[in-house]
Amino acid sequence: MSYYKMLRDHVGQEPLILPGSTVILMKENQVLLQKRDDGDWGLPGGLMERGESFEETAVREVFEETGLRIEKKALNKIDVFSGKDYYVVAPNGDPFYVIAALFYTNNFTGELVIDNEETLDLKYYSLNELPEKIKGSHRHFLKLFSEI
Repeated sequence: MSYYKMLRDHVGQEPLILPGSTVILMKENQVLLQKRDDGDWGLPGGLMERGESFEETAVREVFEETGLRIEKKALNKIDVFSGKDYYVVAPNGDPFYVIAALFYTNNFTGELVIDNEETLDLKYYSLNELPEKIKGSHRHFLKLFSEI
């Protein structure tokens, strides 16, 4: 059982504070986006498990969601985001506040793997031609990245 689900079992519907990592994966001036099970596009990433660092979370989530392998030393931290702007209500109604560490890398290996559970599709997009239906905070992250 994931740490998130264990916490939820204990606190019911009270908002949780959940740390996680999000990764901008660039290849030939294009960003890899993941089509999620809710139909929105977003960056690979997810919630931290007990004992993980933000970097370890990033490495694990990228592999689980894309099949790509990255090393912790290849991650470049952009920033950490938190606060009232990062309050989320999940599709199942669970409320939480996210603390999101945002990383960038263009150094990864492997082939893209679509698991049809968390990931319905994976595509590379130009930063100037992102899909319309993209998770709001991820659009913000990509805008910040394009200004670096």
